[in-house]
Amino acid sequence: MCRSGVGMAWNVFKFCTALRGLGSIMILLVLGVVGVSYYAVVLSSYGPALLHGGLDTLVSLVVLILFHGLLVMLLWSYFSVVFTDPGGVPPNWRPVYDEETGVADPLTASEFGAVPSDEEECRIRFCRKCNQLKPPRCHHCSVCGRCVLKMDHHCVWVVNCVGALNYKYFLLFLFYTFLETTLVSLSLLQHFIAFFGDGEIPGTPGTLATTFLSFVLNLAFALSVMGFLIMHISLVAGNTTTIEAYEKRTAPKWRYDLGRRRNFEQVFGTDKRYWFVPAYSEEDIRRIPALQGLDYPSKPDLDGQEL
Repeated sequence: MCRSGVGMAWNVFKFCTALRGLGSIMILLVLGVVGVSYYAVVLSSYGPALLHGGLDTLVSLVVLILFHGLLVMLLWSYFSVVFTDPGGVPPNWRPVYDEETGVADPLTASEFGAVPSDEEECRIRFCRKCNQLKPPRCHHCSVCGRCVLKMDHHCVWVVNCVGALNYKYFLLFLFYTFLETTLVSLSLLQHFIAFFGDGEIPGTPGTLATTFLSFVLNLAFALSVMGFLIMHISLVAGNTTTIEAYEKRTAPKWRYDLGRRRNFEQVFGTDKRYWFVPAYSEEDIRRIPALQGLDYPSKPDLDGQEL
């Protein structure tokens, strides 16, 4: 039984390593779904309806404006995640020492609200694979083959790790993907229902097949992304990541939980003008250390004090 478990773990690791080979295939797949949706909504359905006049023209104009606006934000957020480095450990990084006590911040057990029982447990974390020290909230990614700052997970859809420097972009990608796929699903719903009616449906077989496929794909993505988005909203509210949520599931308190508003600002910044775009203001980058991925504020009562 134990051997089979080890074999399974080994196979999963090999599978994760094989994800590196996907590369641009996943990006092309995303663009393919976007292309099918664009053809079904713009070129096949609502673009031609602009010429009908009356209410049809007004509805089509609204749908097309929303579709293109959300599509721009979706692609902007998506490629921001793809091409933004999630954050790596700087060369020769060393932990910040407390000038008053002359000791380093314990980054092991105290991250999860526990007090180290002896000096052995107070050691700074070290990655044997990268042969370097690990900053707080940093984890090693087996797919990327390096340590990633505030790593959340490795996402095959963006062919990149999601970490400190691109987590906001990833959340915006989920947000705009949900809105766009929901819009497409609602826009094509009447056409989808018509497939099961007795009346004749206008259009070529290729157009009808594309419309049917687009509705099914977008509805599936809308439902799956909705669950994923809800999960990540809860993670942001608690100032934690997917990995940390698993690791601290038995811990009574979380030292980085600063309250919902401050937790939100640790990811999205304080400048409201930038909350819904994949970028940060220079002021936020300068004032919020968490956006750099190396230093994170924590509750004073949980910094090395007994609970």
